[in-house]
Amino acid sequence: MRLDHVRRLSGPNVYLARPVAIARLDLQGLTGHETTDHPGFAERLVDALPGLGTHHCSAGRPGGLLAAMARGTYFGHVTEHVTLELSGLIGREVFFGRTVRAGGPSEYDVILECPRDEPSGSAVVEMLIALALRTVTGALAGTAPDLSADLARIRAAHEGERLGVSTSALARAARRRDVPVRRVGALNLLRLGYGRHRRTVWAAMTDGTSAIGMEVAGDKRLAHRVLADAGVPVPEGRVAASPAEALAVLREIGGPVVVKPLAGHQGEGVHIELTEPAEVVAAFASAAGDEGEVLVESYIPGRDYRVLVVGGRVVAAAELAAACVTGDGSATVAALVARVNADPARGEGHDRPLTRLVLGPTELGLLARQGHGPASVPADGERVRLRRNANLSTGGTSRDVTDETHPEVAEMCVRAAATVGMDVCGIDLRLPDIGSPPPADRGAAGILEVNAAPGLRMHLAPHEGAGRDVAGDIIDLMYPAGTPSRVPIVSVTGTNGKTTTVRMIAHMLELDGRRTGMTSTEGVFVGGRLVHLSDASGPRSAEMVLGDRSVDAAVLETARGGIVRRGLGYDRADVAVVTNVTRDHLGMDDTETVDDLAEIKALVAEEVRPGGHLVLNAADPATARLAERPLVRERAPELRYFAPSADAPVLVDHLRDGGVGYYAEHGWLTEAHGDRRTRVLPVEDIAGSFGGHAAHVVADALAAVAAVRALGVPVDVVARALRTFDPHTLNPGRGCVYQVGENPVLVDYAHNPAAVAAVGELVARRWRGGGVAAVTLPGDRSDELVDETARALGATFGRVVVYEDEDLRGRRSGEMTRLIVQGLREARPDVRVHPAGDLKGAVAAALDIAAPGEPVLLLYEKLQPVLELLETLGAEPSVSESPAPAEAVTCSEAGGRSSSTVTESSASTTTPSSQ
Repeated sequence: MRLDHVRRLSGPNVYLARPVAIARLDLQGLTGHETTDHPGFAERLVDALPGLGTHHCSAGRPGGLLAAMARGTYFGHVTEHVTLELSGLIGREVFFGRTVRAGGPSEYDVILECPRDEPSGSAVVEMLIALALRTVTGALAGTAPDLSADLARIRAAHEGERLGVSTSALARAARRRDVPVRRVGALNLLRLGYGRHRRTVWAAMTDGTSAIGMEVAGDKRLAHRVLADAGVPVPEGRVAASPAEALAVLREIGGPVVVKPLAGHQGEGVHIELTEPAEVVAAFASAAGDEGEVLVESYIPGRDYRVLVVGGRVVAAAELAAACVTGDGSATVAALVARVNADPARGEGHDRPLTRLVLGPTELGLLARQGHGPASVPADGERVRLRRNANLSTGGTSRDVTDETHPEVAEMCVRAAATVGMDVCGIDLRLPDIGSPPPADRGAAGILEVNAAPGLRMHLAPHEGAGRDVAGDIIDLMYPAGTPSRVPIVSVTGTNGKTTTVRMIAHMLELDGRRTGMTSTEGVFVGGRLVHLSDASGPRSAEMVLGDRSVDAAVLETARGGIVRRGLGYDRADVAVVTNVTRDHLGMDDTETVDDLAEIKALVAEEVRPGGHLVLNAADPATARLAERPLVRERAPELRYFAPSADAPVLVDHLRDGGVGYYAEHGWLTEAHGDRRTRVLPVEDIAGSFGGHAAHVVADALAAVAAVRALGVPVDVVARALRTFDPHTLNPGRGCVYQVGENPVLVDYAHNPAAVAAVGELVARRWRGGGVAAVTLPGDRSDELVDETARALGATFGRVVVYEDEDLRGRRSGEMTRLIVQGLREARPDVRVHPAGDLKGAVAAALDIAAPGEPVLLLYEKLQPVLELLETLGAEPSVSESPAPAEAVTCSEAGGRSSSTVTESSASTTTPSSQ
């Protein structure tokens, strides 16, 4: 077998609401082979990985995989389970897997769940799959491979990139409170919330943490002075810039003393209970570092405590014990250390609740002073210290004493945090007993340090006592009860009309006073301004908008490609819109049928918040059926259907049941709720609809109205937005007319059968007949789809100029022209086809062919070259279209008020349906 590639879907996807990796396997020589074709394979595999015996597989019970292998199953499926088992063995707890056919007969996609906050660039999943392949092929070859070395290597990689204990707890606490969480790269930096409610937290440091407070806390000399000036008890001490000065401080304040770096952390370089000059000199050399200075303080007897202050209150307290081992009369110190380190709660650095013990120079020196070494055997019950300072980072342990903390001790810690200016901080203090008031005697109690970005391990999972939800306390500080963490999200998908619909929605929300972030195939826009130029209809652009702190609402074009290749860029939407599902992109990414397309786009409908809103096209059966999907029903959204007219059966039934719907009736865009009707505005007043002739634009407007009304945008604002939705400025490249000499040039992005048919119908109705078309089509569509699109074009246009885009998308030069011409001639034998080399030649040829005043339809792939060409031709945007011809349905013909007399107030008139 061979691993071809791995891709990640970092957001909700068609397989799972959590991240997955998709590995493309080529079974090669094992194609068509089943496990039963290789006697003894299953037994050898389970010998190597006994945990496989507990895998449920599709049976839904332990032993399901064993039963599947006994019946006979393919090796892609086996590789899936082996990868999941290996993942569990390194502590990477994931449970979902699936294997599906892909590409050729030997190719399979293995879909594997990934930890939610695993970095997108992680190589761990590839390493696991590669090891799984070696394991399976080894078992096939008759060997039971030794996996220990490989697992140790992969485990180290996994541990090195996973979130730290504190940051992981913060992520979990935020998700429990329904706050969106996204890890930034491979850092312990979390982005919380969306839009203007976005916050960031780095370990236990929030974006509200004072920069000055951080500086004070990080400078032990300055923190000592600030606390002392505020009357907070601190040890007596001085800064020493040389060993001689350190000895002078020892003589001045008397021993024992503590020597520590001015800017140290995690207990590194801290030396305590020093009484001898030689000890102080040695400690100075260890602690001075590059600074050349140390802090020499009086040693305060008593117990070590860490108190966590969050938002001006004590939320947890722990008593700390220094690293030590207890003898049993037979084991050596080294063996006792190994025994302690076997606890799965201990890990390297901060990746576990506790840190492993080590026998380094500091530990060996302290052992020697106690008469021990690594090979010595302590007596039964003898407590042997490995460190003097009590710190989790050097192997210490903690005992929860939150409930024991005396109010006066708590008040002292709160004062210290406020004095330094920290919203979240850890207070290190020593005193006889945290359960009693601090002694008033000088030197009997004191605050040793104020720690910025304090570790939470000792409070989350203390060695003794109950754990505290301190991560939740920090999240509650950032998002107090009742504080939103999200902005409204509208996600729009479908085959046609996505870009126009999102642009309409964004315009409506902007007029409603909401600064809106919008993604579309033309780029990312914030507040109506382009901030990132690209095809921005995927998850990365969604993340860009949702990470913008100026955004009040987000409107996201959510295209098929982004869903398939990376998943969604958000966890759920307030409003999901599906415009339609028709033939396009077939043959791409293993999508063969319209049902396959519907399955992909259904994800947008399914990932709506519980009780949110789902806008569906009632006139499109594939779209309307999405409401019946189990995951959609589970979210119980309010359904809002739209259709060109009120007689769509799905819409009729929906309204009869008291639902909400949108349609055009008597020349008006109409909102219906049960038997109530609200006229929004005359259809002919929709800017860019060509007086109502552009039925597809009217449909887009209906979808947009349904979406914003779900968000509470007033009807008068909706009407004003649709009247002012100028295509040239707000919807460039979609239904825009330019006057070039005597000819109107209609520029549109239609590129599939449904879109081309809709534009053809517009041209026929608006200009009473055909015109000349200059066209190109995307090269990455299947031959069948290109043929069908060309046939749709030929239904309207008898004269067509065909050109190829600069980006052939994998096609050979001239191939697309041949396919388009072939489809045109099969649909319309009398068609006159004029091949052109490029865009410029195509436009010139079309204008030359067209009679004066005759329209030219220009279909394109990239808009910017079109705009540049039109500018060189002196093209002028057509400011307005003439009134609708007789065949168009207008509100005045239908007995309604003409657009010239409609006022803002009349646009929101509500009438019973009987009128």
